[in-house]
Amino acid sequence: MISAGDFRNGVTIEYEGNVYQIIEFQHVKPGKGAAFVRTKLKNIISGGVVEKTFRPTEKCPTARIDRKDMQYLYNDGDLYYFMDTENYEQMPISQDSVGDSLKFVKENDMCKVCSYNGNVFAIEPPMFVELVITDTEPGFKGDTATGATKPATVETGATVSVPLFVNVDDVIKIDTRTGEYLSRV
Repeated sequence: MISAGDFRNGVTIEYEGNVYQIIEFQHVKPGKGAAFVRTKLKNIISGGVVEKTFRPTEKCPTARIDRKDMQYLYNDGDLYYFMDTENYEQMPISQDSVGDSLKFVKENDMCKVCSYNGNVFAIEPPMFVELVITDTEPGFKGDTATGATKPATVETGATVSVPLFVNVDDVIKIDTRTGEYLSRV
């Protein structure tokens, strides 16, 4: 059981017969009346997002989410194939469950497959990835004083904003949670 006063982003709870993941939470103390916790909850089965308010002392059972390390192999139309590295079983996962979480993931990279009661609902890519720039415009000397950025396409096909000094064939480090450029490697 977890009380609403202890809510954090990413925590999964069972509420009203559904399993929700907390996307956002905010402790509110109005000048008049009792404090409350305002939350945005994502239903992990259907993907719908709802807003709920809780009293800080209200308790909800935490949902048990299984996270397993698996290797991303390839995609075939609407199915993405992952392999369990312990027993080499392959698992197809639908496009709906994957979403856009694999836009920075190359084939053969390790990911975490999240499931609840055996039903896969999400894929967690590694926090940081190193990718090669395949396409970007050349930067010009003298334009770096303002910290300007330009769009660049990486080897997975995703687009990232990078500083002007980054060129084609450079290897860059990206934060997959935000999609931001971190550094050149």
